[in-house]
Amino acid sequence: MIEFADFQKVEMKAAKVVGVDVHPNADKLYVVKLDLGAGEVRTVVAGIRPFYAPEALLGKTVICVANLAPRPLRGVESQGMILAVHDGEKVKVLTVDGGDATPGIKVT
Repeated sequence: MIEFADFQKVEMKAAKVVGVDVHPNADKLYVVKLDLGAGEVRTVVAGIRPFYAPEALLGKTVICVANLAPRPLRGVESQGMILAVHDGEKVKVLTVDGGDATPGIKVT
């Protein structure tokens, strides 16, 4: 269990997927470009390649953790995390109902 104050440190935001590339050094990873609004575009490495074609992700409004410290994943710096659920043998990216939330809006 974590304290509520610890949970409050996690900054989740809506982000629009504006680019999806195959990771050059990993079979199960994509290098995803996320628009977080106000001109901010971030690179996130995501382990969702076995579950989504790039065109199925493009344009989606997803939920991301925006305040993770950047870290390299197989040689590419990841600047956040896309949230997803593991449903049996499938992984489903968390999206905004209707898909039209403003990029950068905070999840509350």
